Amino acid sequence: MVTIRLRRQGAKKSPFYRIVVIDSANAREGAFVEILGHYNPRKSPETLVVDRERLQYWLSVGAKASDSVRTLVKRAPVPPVVAAAAPAATA
Repeated sequence: MVTIRLRRQGAKKSPFYRIVVIDSANAREGAFVEILGHYNPRKSPETLVVDRERLQYWLSVGAKASDSVRTLVKRAPVPPVVAAAAPAATA
């Protein structure tokens, strides 16, 4: 089974986490399929960056998100979509 979970990175007592797609049988720091984003709880305010399109794709093909990932994504606001301005036509 494929899961979406946190992968610990960083030095001792200074962790940050990558949000990865991984086979559930692999270890926490084992081989992964794809990196979807990262989470840094040590910054103030804490930062979370997630590629939501890829997250939706993996969920649609049957991957299961861990409780931690589900909570983080639910807490994080969705960034507003900025419409690109059309170039002005010259006469």
